[in-house]
Amino acid sequence: MDDMPRSIDLNADLGESFGPWSMGDDDALLQVVTSANVACGFHAGDPAVMHRTCELAAERGVAVGAHVSYRDLAGFGRRFIDVHPEELFVDVLYQIAALRGVAEATGVRVSYVKPHGALYNAIVHHEDQARAVVRACEITGLALLGLPGSLALGLAEEAGVQTRREAFADRAYTPAGTLVPRGDHGAVLHDATEVADRMVRLATSGVVHAIDGTEVRVEAESICVHGDSPGAVAMATAVKAALTRSGVEVRALP
Repeated sequence: MDDMPRSIDLNADLGESFGPWSMGDDDALLQVVTSANVACGFHAGDPAVMHRTCELAAERGVAVGAHVSYRDLAGFGRRFIDVHPEELFVDVLYQIAALRGVAEATGVRVSYVKPHGALYNAIVHHEDQARAVVRACEITGLALLGLPGSLALGLAEEAGVQTRREAFADRAYTPAGTLVPRGDHGAVLHDATEVADRMVRLATSGVVHAIDGTEVRVEAESICVHGDSPGAVAMATAVKAALTRSGVEVRALP
């Protein structure tokens, strides 16, 4: 326990509204989280939503990352696409560039990349796609936020790309340390108190219980609360309060 970090980042997937269609309560979450993964238009979001989200992040001193995905608006980026690595590379590069342009207009610097949904899960083990995402991070000089032990983070470290490991507050884990697929029973957690207790244990001991009850080692510098989940604001607030009470400072990563 003594060798665990006494500070941790709290991030959320934001900016996922589109035109007149609203997703989540970004305004409220940006008063709680320390980092915002802003959708770049491929799975959700549009230029106006991106701009507004970055404006709010700037006002509240929240760090901003590019939440990149497959080109899949209809599926909200949750469907695997067997896209050619070169196409994926330029798609990720395009999304980063779009958010950077909008963010700079609001005085915000984009500091990292976090893949979304199916792309996030694919690059845990899909080498070609992982290399494409890492290449985009390398060229743009941005850190990669991802799953501890994933192939993507390993390749990023080899390439000299800064890596950031994250845990998920509201998702169940398999005994192997990966996320339980969303379609499986028990994959998404809803009890804010239970989730907060889990995250305190993770932050102070690096351990969470897997869906089968076994203990899994998950070392992370950041915790994610999904902004599109019901009760996301209450959950993020509970997690932050519990961490603070336990002596863990909640702050954005440098």
